[in-house]
Order: sequence, then C-alpha cells, then structure tokens
Amino acid sequence: MENQNFTTTFLVDQTPREVFDAVNNVRGWWSEGVTGGTTKTDDEFTYRHKDIHYSKHKLIEVVPDKKVVWLVTDSALTFVENQSEWTGTKISFEIDKQGDKTQLQFTHIGLVPEFECFNGCFNGWNYYLKNSLLPLITTGKGEPDLKGLA
Repeated sequence: MENQNFTTTFLVDQTPREVFDAVNNVRGWWSEGVTGGTTKTDDEFTYRHKDIHYSKHKLIEVVPDKKVVWLVTDSALTFVENQSEWTGTKISFEIDKQGDKTQLQFTHIGLVPEFECFNGCFNGWNYYLKNSLLPLITTGKGEPDLKGLA
C-alpha cells in the first residue's frame, strides 16, 4: 500500500541551517500564540487556533540541519467527531541538500485520508506551509496566526 500520509516538499535556495532555523521558529510561521519550547529534543509546545484546534507537541527527534520530528501528545479538533484524531501522530520535517538547493520534506505521519479531518487539515497545512513557512525560509517573514487567535 502506498504512503497516504499528508506530505509535501519544497526546494529552496537557502542553506539547510536556514531551513532548520525557520522550521524551529514555530511562532514565526504557525502561530505567535504557541506556548512552550520549540527547538530542542524533549521540548513541548502547545498550539491553539480559536476554539477549533488545540494540539500539544513534543520534539522527539532534532538533528541540526537535517530533521525535526514532533509527536502530538494531545489534541482536540472540535470540527470532527473524533476530536483526538491527531493524538499519537507525528509531524516530520526532513532537510536534505539537493545540489545547490535545499529540500524540505514535510510529512504528517498518521494524517491519512481515512481521518475525518484529512481535507480540512490538508488545506490548513498547505496554507501554513506554502503561505507562511516557505516565505519565512525565503524572505525571513512568515504569516503565522496572530497571538489573539490562540
């Protein structure tokens, strides 16, 4: 069976270090309202978007300039029946040099089409990755949720 986890890949001109630093700047691309640590192994942080989405994340793998993996330890998605669909899933950022470019592969491991939230989460991740993380990497300025949305 082919991999059905949500995944997307970017190629950028920036260095692996610049990509790694941007990924770890979660407040700079996902939400200014993130609370907790977002940079080293065993850090934990919480993301909230109004009363629609809550998730708690633990950094379980941090390899400088190569990889960051978050484990979702708790979640509440109020727009689906099983509000804890994200709990136990992993969010992976893999960074790899491709010639003179850097590739970032994002995979939400466990976010599969069988999940009720898949379409909404697919659209959400596409928004934050393409409209916020990618510009943060390439221009230094992301478009995270403002602190008041938390």
